[in-house]
Amino acid sequence: MPSDIQRVRESRVCEPLQAKHPLRLSLLAVVVATAFTHHNVRAAETTTAAAADNQTITVNASADSSGADTAETDYSVPVTRAGTKLTSTVRDIPQSVSIITKQRMQDQQLQSLGEVLNNTTAIQESTADMDRKTYYSRGFLIDNYMVDGIPSVFEERWNLGDAQTDTALYDRIEVVRGANGLLVGAGNPSAAVNLIRKHANSPVATGDLSASYGSWNKQRYVADVQSPLTESGNVRGRLVAGYEDKNSFVERYGAEKKFLSAIVDADLTDSTTLSVGYEYQQTKADSPMWGGLPRFYTDGSKTDYRRGFNTAPDWTYNNKESKKVFVNLQQAFDNGWQLTLNGTHNETLLDSKMMYVDGYFDKTTGIGVSPYAGYPVVAGTGYNTGKRKVDAVDTFVSGPYELFGRTHELMAGVSYSKQQNTYYSAFENISPEELGNFNNYNGQFPESDWDPRTLAQDDTTRQKSAYMATRISLADPLHLILGARYTRWSTDTLTTDMEKNNITPYGGLVYDINENWSTYASYTSIFKPQSYRDASGAFLSPVVGKNYEAGVKSDWFNSRLTTSFTVFRTELDNVGESTGRTIEGSTDYAYIARKGTVSRGVEFEVNGALTDNWQMTFGGTRYVAEDRDGEAVSSYLPRTQLKLFTSYRLPMLQELTVGGGVNWQTHVWSESAGPDGNGTFYSEQGSYALVNLFGRYQVTKQLALQANINNLFDKEYDTNLEGDVVYGAPRNVSVTASYSF
Repeated sequence: MPSDIQRVRESRVCEPLQAKHPLRLSLLAVVVATAFTHHNVRAAETTTAAAADNQTITVNASADSSGADTAETDYSVPVTRAGTKLTSTVRDIPQSVSIITKQRMQDQQLQSLGEVLNNTTAIQESTADMDRKTYYSRGFLIDNYMVDGIPSVFEERWNLGDAQTDTALYDRIEVVRGANGLLVGAGNPSAAVNLIRKHANSPVATGDLSASYGSWNKQRYVADVQSPLTESGNVRGRLVAGYEDKNSFVERYGAEKKFLSAIVDADLTDSTTLSVGYEYQQTKADSPMWGGLPRFYTDGSKTDYRRGFNTAPDWTYNNKESKKVFVNLQQAFDNGWQLTLNGTHNETLLDSKMMYVDGYFDKTTGIGVSPYAGYPVVAGTGYNTGKRKVDAVDTFVSGPYELFGRTHELMAGVSYSKQQNTYYSAFENISPEELGNFNNYNGQFPESDWDPRTLAQDDTTRQKSAYMATRISLADPLHLILGARYTRWSTDTLTTDMEKNNITPYGGLVYDINENWSTYASYTSIFKPQSYRDASGAFLSPVVGKNYEAGVKSDWFNSRLTTSFTVFRTELDNVGESTGRTIEGSTDYAYIARKGTVSRGVEFEVNGALTDNWQMTFGGTRYVAEDRDGEAVSSYLPRTQLKLFTSYRLPMLQELTVGGGVNWQTHVWSESAGPDGNGTFYSEQGSYALVNLFGRYQVTKQLALQANINNLFDKEYDTNLEGDVVYGAPRNVSVTASYSF
């Protein structure tokens, strides 16, 4: 009897490309139905090769208009382990999922993880300054970033450049929105972001070389080559290396990035594959702002700086370096079961000297007033160094089993991770008298005579977990997914030790309406220990809660096109919220725990091939997040967003591909205490849309030229309503030449 996974592959991944049912259940799908009215497609020959987290998915499909391989050009993938680690189509996952492929990243020139997330459905960006960006979903911080399924916990206080991770090293990026305790253990009910590494999978020598030049003297060079290392091809190697150097619309700011990935994939036997690799990334930023530009004058009126104004002196810098060693072992068994083992050792280093300006200034005299009552400074400098070290291993088995005359699937595993954070700091306060008339400030300020750096944070967090999930075939159209994860979480800090145990249940039900449409519902609990402290210095209790989802999904044309519509509700207690005041004797903000926080809303996405020549991603969200008093949670994040990007290859000129997109968001707002804590100042960024365009011409089979324009209409907007003003990038362009062999 075939397994559930075989059923998925045969009935969905390998179904005829021509749809048998009109897209009548969604207004968005009208576009899709129209696109296919005159599009006759032949049955496809589909090969799904190793659909695990870190393996390549190859799908060959042919259509009347083209016999080209679609796996490299689609915005969708047919099979993934996202959400539950059970091999599934996106339609079979009872959560909201977005997958960003390397073709989408190439078309839109999404060269960093942050750029990918900022263009992903239902993800919001908050920008503290040029180098520190944080990302949210459903009103909550995304604090788990995974590589091949192994997470690193992100700390907002020490932003180590996770968002600057270069996408040239990865095959695709998977985002599962909502609570993800089954996969990551402790975490916010926002989203889990999983980066899938590129692997050496080609039986022949092949590669891609690219060079680009853009606005503000941005230069970028990337080489991606792979080759068999033995005559039989059972051992293969891949090397990805790149260099980027750029200036900015912000004066004096410049950044340099280097990255490298080297991996060897070996078929030890017909059923055993071993992968080992090394990854290196380094970023160096000169004269980066620490925070943004002061938002208000002392009289409550708003400041108005040019977009290129920079408060950072020439001596400031912010450098990060990341080194990762990783291993993956996969063993397939004759009974359809598979064992997967992932291990990694990561070290991320921080070295920075920076200066911030954070006060209220007199419009006439330019003399500043502290934003904090009783804290007589308007600026400061910081010398910060540190290291984040992660050692982790994750292993699981998955495969089919039979019960009551039906075939089901089971996944079970264990994981262990240890994350050590060690940071040293030295701070120097700057008084209003030392800074002088800010109206005449030109970025020239002497470097501090630094005191010796002191230990600011030294902690070790461990997570030991065991997890399991099963997909039960209740009937041909009805499948139940049940799972749970046990987590033993502990941390040792400078001031206290803490240990928490938690069981996170997971349940999902998927009903196939017909061969194209499914409906689903899911539930999971939430557990998130916090490093926030209250005014007395005590840690807040862990965030706990529940996450509910329900929705409708569909897939079409060999899963080359997927649609989804999701309704969600998240209920949380003990959510940390900043008071805007510092803890006595510390530079850390004090937080209070909010009970009864609820986030509820809807999300939708259409993603993939409308025709062989037309790719599109169109998604949006509308949510409301409030505490029990009805006050908005994270009001500086947009409640409504629409994101569209599309590419179209001209049928009459197959060498030319054109496209573009638009990101629109509604208004955001925030409130802050006035000078010396007196009064309340209100700030707002109105709704706005950013329009982007691109075009690519295939000069020869190997050589292509591409041009991109971002922020076509040069919209001026503020990206940081949470704090001081940080302007978004003005209109910018880039041209790229790429050569494949």
